[in-house]
Formats: sequence, C-alpha cells, structure tokens
Amino acid sequence: MMIRRELPDDLEPIRAVTAAAFRGAEHSAPPVEPGGDPGEATLVSWLREDPGWVPELSLVAVEDGSVVGHVVATRARVDDRPALGLGPLSVHPRRQGAGVGTALMHAVLGAADALGEPLVALLGDPAYYRRFGFVPAQSAGVVAPDASWGDYFQVRTLTSYDGEAGRFHYAAPFDRL
Repeated sequence: MMIRRELPDDLEPIRAVTAAAFRGAEHSAPPVEPGGDPGEATLVSWLREDPGWVPELSLVAVEDGSVVGHVVATRARVDDRPALGLGPLSVHPRRQGAGVGTALMHAVLGAADALGEPLVALLGDPAYYRRFGFVPAQSAGVVAPDASWGDYFQVRTLTSYDGEAGRFHYAAPFDRL
C-alpha cells in the first residue's frame, strides 16, 4: 500500500470509496439527494471547491493501482486562529480492519505537523481516535460546534500548538450537511 496526495484522476474513485465506506454506517450523514450517496461523499466534493481546501492534506491509500482509502483535513479555526478539521476518513469496506485507516491517519497528522498546523479536530469514535493522540476537545479548551457531540468531538495538538482555545469552526461546507 502507498499513501500519496490526491491526483485529478482520483476524484471519482475517492467518491466511490467514501460512499461505500459510509453507506449504512450508523452515524453517516444523510444523502444530499434522495437515494443518493451518503452525505460524506458529497462533502468531499464541496470541500474541494471551498477556500479551506488544503491540497497537501487530501491523501489516498492505493493498492494495486486502486484507491482503497482517503482522508482529508481542511482549513478550520478556533475562534480566529487557524486549525484543521479532519474528515471524512474513508476506507473501502473490503479493506477495513487491515490498517489502511491507521496509515492514512498517521500520514495526514504528519503532513499537518510538517505544514506547521497547530491543531486538528474531528468528530468520531473516541475509542478509535485516541490511539492517534486525540482527546476530548473540551479538555483542551476547544468548544464543539454542537454541544451534543460531547466527547465525540476531539482534538489532537501538534508541534506548533500554543494553547489555542475557544469555539471550533469547520470549513463552511460542513454546515451544508
């Protein structure tokens, strides 16, 4: 398996992997169009068109020439300070549990740190994301966009973290779901 930046020819495979990964998932966003792909598949397309898109942080996992996973982090903020929002993280169902998601997470966190980003936030299962150093956002003084998210809204501080605290704001496309 190889992890690399997204290329123009990867757009449709990324959408297919994201749709497959989130189809039927317990906490998936509803389809934007009736009967369409899960909202996460559309979200990735919307994020590409947003000023918060960071091309260096859209990564794919490739096996035998096929995209089997994708992760993206986009520009966000904590109050008026820069941060990143991570997600979606997608792995094709036939490759889930094989380390693809773990490899993508390590790669995107390393890339974000190398770019000098201070903090990454996400909404996800604490039991899964704690292995990557994520903690409940409230413990770092970061307020979730929605209080009902509780400990599912998490942050991971990076090398340039300087105590950023306040309300977290995802890139605008997240608000469209």
